[in-house]
Amino acid sequence: MLRYWHAWCLLLALGLGAAAPGLAEESLDGQALDGEGQADSDESRDYGTEQNVFTLSGPDVDVVGEVTTVTAREEDTLLDIARRHGLGYREIRRANPEVDVWMPGEGTEVTVPTRFILPPGPREGIVINLPEMRLYHFPRPGPDGRQVVETYPISIGRMDWSTPIGETEVTVRLENPAWFPPESVRERAEANGRTLPRRVEPGPDNPLGKYAIGLDLPGYFIHGTNKPAGVGMRASSGCIRMYPEDIEGLIHRVDRGMSVRIVNEPFKAGWSEDGELYLQAYPGLEEDASEDGRRTAAVKAVADVLTDRPARVDYERLKRVVAEAKGRPEAITRDVIRSGVAQAEASR
Repeated sequence: MLRYWHAWCLLLALGLGAAAPGLAEESLDGQALDGEGQADSDESRDYGTEQNVFTLSGPDVDVVGEVTTVTAREEDTLLDIARRHGLGYREIRRANPEVDVWMPGEGTEVTVPTRFILPPGPREGIVINLPEMRLYHFPRPGPDGRQVVETYPISIGRMDWSTPIGETEVTVRLENPAWFPPESVRERAEANGRTLPRRVEPGPDNPLGKYAIGLDLPGYFIHGTNKPAGVGMRASSGCIRMYPEDIEGLIHRVDRGMSVRIVNEPFKAGWSEDGELYLQAYPGLEEDASEDGRRTAAVKAVADVLTDRPARVDYERLKRVVAEAKGRPEAITRDVIRSGVAQAEASR
């Protein structure tokens, strides 16, 4: 009954009474698709993946990471900064709407939104949240019992070639896959005045990159890319794209049979380490653009975490987080907000 009471209150507060890839060879134990065109120039830079590995302090803590600020260098683009900190295009743009993408300018302060609420459900295997355009990997605990989560930005399928939702598993790990463009992709290329071969060999012109993880969904893969600037957008023909350095690190830590859940969760609610309730809201996928549907999804996300652990929700704050959909975890607990206001007034 408590869960339904919370859901009813939340509803009132919110105003409610493709054909995919094909690939080939050199398995680590290709044939995939998605992406076309020439490779972006990608000089050797200080990209890394360790910044998005977080220790899980317990099963009741859902919020990991922190929002930080960095200073742009003269040679930086906003995309360089995003990639260096494990973020995709939309994430960095959403956090820095006033900053120029190509010339942030030396000394410009850039917000790095690396705080996340873990997706709902079991913390195991790989979880991909499509509206967030982010992949979560939950490795098994190490010998010391430490459990971590790794999280990476991804590209997902365009609206006309959307990435499927559901549960699947890893079937194969591929190194240096060849790409066999499906007929639909070749037809689109021809309509744009380009001709694609029936087979693209491994190398800089191969949109699959150097590594691919096959899924038990015919034609769908998690793979690298020769166009890293597109990571964090709806840019593929259904597959999941990752930065080259991210897929290279991930592929050696997954096994055949590992579970993969692909979910559509524009709202994630969860508890911080200090016991406060947070909500993280993203714009929905274009094909799901229903205001009533978004409100219902937000209500469900919050109500689910209130089932066994009550909290006093500030409904005005909740409505604002849902409406703005900035993709950043924000506290929606009433006492936290009042405490923050009191502290701000006391410091004046």
